[in-house]
Amino acid sequence: MLRRLLALPWIYTAYDIAVAALVVVLASSADDGAALFFGWAMALALMFRRQRPMTVMGVVSGLALVQYVLLNGSDVYDAALLIAMVSVVTHAQSMRHAYWAGAIVLLGVAVAFGGILPFGEESGEGLGDIVAIGGVCAAIWLTAMVLRTRRLYVATLEDRAATAEREREHLVQLAAAEERAEIARELHDVVAHSLAVMILQADGAGYVLKSDPDKAGSALKAIGDTGRDALDDMHRIVRVLRGGRASGQGEASDADVARRRVSLDDLETVAERARAAGLKVTLEIEGDRGGLSTADELTVLRVVQESLTNVLRHAGPGAEVTITLQFDKDVVRIEVADDGAGKLVGSGSGSGPVVGSRAGGNGLVGMRERLEVSGGSFAAGPRLGTGWQVAAKLPVRTMGVVG
Repeated sequence: MLRRLLALPWIYTAYDIAVAALVVVLASSADDGAALFFGWAMALALMFRRQRPMTVMGVVSGLALVQYVLLNGSDVYDAALLIAMVSVVTHAQSMRHAYWAGAIVLLGVAVAFGGILPFGEESGEGLGDIVAIGGVCAAIWLTAMVLRTRRLYVATLEDRAATAEREREHLVQLAAAEERAEIARELHDVVAHSLAVMILQADGAGYVLKSDPDKAGSALKAIGDTGRDALDDMHRIVRVLRGGRASGQGEASDADVARRRVSLDDLETVAERARAAGLKVTLEIEGDRGGLSTADELTVLRVVQESLTNVLRHAGPGAEVTITLQFDKDVVRIEVADDGAGKLVGSGSGSGPVVGSRAGGNGLVGMRERLEVSGGSFAAGPRLGTGWQVAAKLPVRTMGVVG
C-alpha cells in the first residue's frame, strides 16, 4: 500500500514544495530583504530539480556565489546547494554530472571557508573546519549515490518484470495459436475424411439399393459407423471451442481433449473404410512399428487418412491405392500412391485431369504442418503418367522408460 502511495505523482510534487518551503524558511530567518530574495529564487529553482537537475545546480550555484559576494558571507539557507547536488546525483542521466555536482559543492566550501576570495568576514577558517564541512558534503554525496544506485536497481527489476510479463503473454499467445492450429487440423481431418467416405457410401448405396440390397445395407452400416466416430470427434472439438474440458480438467491441453485417442491399430480400419467407399487399397507395412510415441502414431495415421481422402475426392471410386509404411530404427517412411484411374461420381472419364488440382488443398497444408512440427519432411505431387503420390519421413521419437 505504501509503495502504491509513493508511486503517485502528487507525492513527489508535495515533497518538492516542502523542500522549497524549507529553503524559504531558512532564508526568512536572516531578516534581510536581499537574503530573502536569494532564498526565494533558490526555492523556485529547486521546484524543477527533477526535470532539469544540472540546470538547477548551475542556477543555485550562481545565486549562491552572487549572494556570497554581495552579502559578504554565506547563510544557512545555502543548504539549497546541497539539495541541488543531491538532485543531480540521484536524477541526472550521466554519472559525469554527478561528479561535477560534487566538485562544485567542494569548490563552494573552499571559496566560503578557505579564504580563496577576498570577501566575507569569515574568510580564512581553519583547515579542520574545511575538512569537517567537506566531509559532511562528501557524506551527503555518497548517500545520494546510494539512493541513485537503489533507484536504478529498482528500475532494472521493474524492467525485467515487465519484460518477463510480456514474454509470458507472448508465450501464452503462441501456445494458444499452436493449439488452435492443431484443433483446426483435427477438425479438418474429421470432417474431410468422414464426409468423403459417407458421401461415396451413400451414393453407392443408392446405386445398388434395388439390385443388391446386401451391399446397400453394408454401405449404410459403414455410413453409420463413420458418422458415429465423426460425431464423437466433433463433440470433443466443440467442447474445447466452448471452453470446456474433458474429465481430468487442467491435466490435458485443448488439443489433447479435442483429439480422439487413435493409434496405428486404426490403420486397418481406415483402409477398410476406404475399400468400402470403392477404393482398391493395399496396405504394406515393413519393419517393427512398436515403440513410437502416441503423437507420432497419430501423425502417421492422419497422413494416411488424409491421403486416402484426397484419392476419394479427386480420383474417385475404383482407383488403386498402395500404402507403404516402412519402420526403420530412426525414421518412419510413409508413401501413399494412387493410379488416378478411378471414376468420379457423375463423370464419364478417368480422373487423370483432376489429379493436378490437388496441389493447394488444406489437407496437404495440414499434413505438411504435422510433419514439420515433428521435425519430418513432406512431399506430394503427380506421378509419372497418371495418379498422385504422397511421400513423408517422420523421425522416430521412442517413448522413454521411467526408471
